[in-house]
Amino acid sequence: MDTLKNVKFDEKGLVPAIAQDAQTGEILMMAWMNEESLRMTIERQIACYYSRSRKKLWIKGESSGNVQKIHDIRLDCDGDVILLKISQTGGACHEGYYSCFFRLLKDGKWVVDGKKMFDPDKVYSHKK
Repeated sequence: MDTLKNVKFDEKGLVPAIAQDAQTGEILMMAWMNEESLRMTIERQIACYYSRSRKKLWIKGESSGNVQKIHDIRLDCDGDVILLKISQTGGACHEGYYSCFFRLLKDGKWVVDGKKMFDPDKVYSHKK
């Protein structure tokens, strides 16, 4: 795939990917992609990432059902950050929130101001 030659993967073969709600512009999450996960995302039009902790591909929503349908894939000016404009089913955050950025710094303290979409203990109960 010729388009991948423009992507500057780091020394570990990864590139940061930001998922943004295509309708609202809200940033939902940041994850890592390797060449294979980016290729799968392009081909399937569903977000696929690389899990550094599990050292394997991770199709967003494979456990939770909270998939990310791709609208646009953008590359920044330096070629080292991917922006995915997506439609999010359910929550993007593994803690059950719509966005991973559900904490706001207010008066020197982190306060939760995000929308809870699901109970992670019920969704991920098979992992315990």
